[in-house]
Amino acid sequence: MLKVVISSGHGKYIRGASGYIDEVDEARKVVETVADELREVGVEVTTYHDDVSDSQSENLDRIVDFHNSKTRDLDISVHFNAYQTTQKPMGCEVLYVSSTGMEIADEVVDRICDASGLINRGPKKRTDLAFLNGTEEPAILIETCFVDSKADVEIYEQNYDLICGAIADAISGEDHGEPIPPEPPEPPSSVLFAAAGTCSTFGGPQDQGVSASEGLAFIYDYDEAPYLFLPYQPSGTTGLARRLDPSTFYIACRWSYDTTSKLMLRDSMQMALVTNPDTGAQRLAHPADWGPHGDTNRICDLSPALAESLGVITDDEVEVMYPYLPATPTS
Repeated sequence: MLKVVISSGHGKYIRGASGYIDEVDEARKVVETVADELREVGVEVTTYHDDVSDSQSENLDRIVDFHNSKTRDLDISVHFNAYQTTQKPMGCEVLYVSSTGMEIADEVVDRICDASGLINRGPKKRTDLAFLNGTEEPAILIETCFVDSKADVEIYEQNYDLICGAIADAISGEDHGEPIPPEPPEPPSSVLFAAAGTCSTFGGPQDQGVSASEGLAFIYDYDEAPYLFLPYQPSGTTGLARRLDPSTFYIACRWSYDTTSKLMLRDSMQMALVTNPDTGAQRLAHPADWGPHGDTNRICDLSPALAESLGVITDDEVEVMYPYLPATPTS
């Protein structure tokens, strides 16, 4: 029998993010609803909410210690994300640190987004989180949606049961029904770059197609975009292209610097929407480089994780829009 421990992020006195909804309150609801659904299909579930801690360090230690005190196969922490108050949709992501966690994270985020219509920000490797590092079994941390995105909160509230069911289905391997496919977004009028055509992959320590010293077109130093890179320079290399973290979602296109300047691509934190037209799968990706060379007849290079998550391989068709700024939703 599968055994799972699920906890809510933060605590009663150590509050998380707050916006249109409250992270702690909603995470507790999701934990208990998912647990109920898992129990219905025979999964043994233990839930935990911290009602005691009065400091962040105590909160993190208490949550990790509770998980490690139980016999289980999987650890799950439920959170809600935050960035800045916005009307636009931001999406769902699931964090992991181990290879086993990556597989589970990928399944969970795909199911949540397929069922609800939340933007799929993908599975993301994080090596700096106490929960993922401290738990002794495979672990994932679900960032359900952004509490400060009006569009996300509307999607979450309208599809709460579907989201919880999707998490339970992904963990248990069950299928409680066909997901509701999201409507593809209309290209907003603010799109500055759009392309459709074939793709390939690039970047990371294993990419022998770039030299050991090769840099990037508009990112010149690790500190300019640390979220794109490995925390160490791979042995035998000096360039940023080989330091790119292949588990993150990034993209290279033949951008027109007249309309999408180097500073915009590097510093604005606006992302590209990449679509697999055969399946409708969509992912957000950070601009990381200019390319590929025109002689390849391809329109973009993707990170290995982005290509895998979209279900594409070299010379498959994709579509790219940048920046992804959906129209403001109406209430």
